[in-house]
Amino acid sequence: MRIIAGAWRGRPLAAPEGGATRPTSDRAREGLFSILTSRIGTFEGLHVADLFAGTGALGLEALSRGAAHCRFVENDRNAVDAIRRNVDRLGAAEQADVMSQSVEHVAPPSRPCDLVFLDPPYATGLAEMALERLRDPAWMAPSGLISVESDGSLIVPSFFDVATERRFGKARVHLLRRHS
Repeated sequence: MRIIAGAWRGRPLAAPEGGATRPTSDRAREGLFSILTSRIGTFEGLHVADLFAGTGALGLEALSRGAAHCRFVENDRNAVDAIRRNVDRLGAAEQADVMSQSVEHVAPPSRPCDLVFLDPPYATGLAEMALERLRDPAWMAPSGLISVESDGSLIVPSFFDVATERRFGKARVHLLRRHS
């Protein structure tokens, strides 16, 4: 697994040992970032959150493309260690907060996010729980986007609109925006 584009293009990423983490495939990540680029143009200066971060690949990809800051939230100790290794290898410590806790209990960031990645374990209800949390304006900038990866089934709360959906192999990526 590698960074696809930007300042760190081609740099490898560490993954935690074992099967507890399901990293987003390179194909899905490339497709997602293509969709995001067409909608937001540039990642320059964006504040991002990578929830259920796993390896941190999504947030690190955003940082590589110019995002100003990313908050990584993960509760698996091995995955948190992998994220910290990846952040250190890329020299991104000033741009990253790595939080070792559950998305359910993490406090909102000090500044609302322009972009949030959700890649929870499939079919657990965690995506829907996280979307409920993201309803709070402290989490999301008014024009912010949320990318949710699922196995296809996702109950989208009524306060979000589905901007687009795409399938990449077994994964379905839902791009959501708050009602205006």
